[in-house]
Amino acid sequence: MSRYSRRHRYERYSYFPQSKSKGERIADAAQKQAALEKKGERLSPVVLEGFTIASTFWGKAWCKNIESYHDYANRLPRGRSYVRSNSVIDLQVAPGAVRAQVMGSSLYRVEIGIKRVAPARWAAIRAACAGKIGSLIELLQGRISGEVMAVMTRPGEGLFPQPAEITFRCSCPDVAGMCKHIAAVMYGIGSRLDTRPELLFLLRGADTADLIATAANAPAAGSAATAGEALAAEELADVFGVEIDAETAAAPVGEAPTKAALPRAAAAPKRPRGRPRKVAPAVPPPVAVPAAPAPKRPRGRPRKVAPAVPPPVAVPAEPVPKRPRGRPRKVAPAVPPPVAVPAAPAPKRPRKTGAQG
Repeated sequence: MSRYSRRHRYERYSYFPQSKSKGERIADAAQKQAALEKKGERLSPVVLEGFTIASTFWGKAWCKNIESYHDYANRLPRGRSYVRSNSVIDLQVAPGAVRAQVMGSSLYRVEIGIKRVAPARWAAIRAACAGKIGSLIELLQGRISGEVMAVMTRPGEGLFPQPAEITFRCSCPDVAGMCKHIAAVMYGIGSRLDTRPELLFLLRGADTADLIATAANAPAAGSAATAGEALAAEELADVFGVEIDAETAAAPVGEAPTKAALPRAAAAPKRPRGRPRKVAPAVPPPVAVPAAPAPKRPRGRPRKVAPAVPPPVAVPAEPVPKRPRGRPRKVAPAVPPPVAVPAAPAPKRPRKTGAQG
């Protein structure tokens, strides 16, 4: 019996359909995604690994930013449940716009517009981060100082948008400013920033090259200045997959490394004195053959096994005579034939005598 057939008597007056369970939402989203991909559409779904939506600095900062505004508090819990059900089957980020498709009771299209960062604010962010960012890899991986984090996430002055800078539009019948489908897309952006943090700068219309150039031109406090935009030895090892000596990487470009930085040749091993000792040939250790495990003794008393009884032989039953159709005929009772009684002999006539005559 379908779960939609057992409805309360007051639910027939509701404008919206009955809500689905998490398993039903996951199945509907996977079915719709497969149907769209079969038609040739290129989708970029939001798939979470477990229950956590965001795990890196940029993703957590985005989710914390949207949760700090009380205008969104009523819709965000439903949005979290939708994004954890993989209902966001497509999410595309462009400069100043986000377009997504969310599977609810049907497929809904969501468009979110975000204003680009003002030039004055971007200049202030660049000035505040001057000399405090080592490289682009450190910036995108979130390995930045607490002061830079505070500049990036400062409400009204950082890189994250304010509610007045965000516009929503969804094709669902909900008349609220932010519906649960829009909230799911907002959390989907935070999950996407875990793997691609450069999308935040693309969304806000900011160029990371300007930020890195400003940071490189400014004198770094507590560290020796290097020529150009050099990467740290650990970052080069992560990027190119090689091991680089710290002293060799610290040498200026165009100069030969010092003797201390050059690798030293290994010293030749000394020859032992006297006659060499006789070494017995190495005998391989015996291979231990695992013994077969002993069969386990059944616990408790042994069960009584009933003697095998042969199955009863089926004797074909005699066919039941068919009942004649219609009314039974009336049969006259059998009358015994009359018994022939022998007639009594006639009495003899007495003879006449002379005396009587």
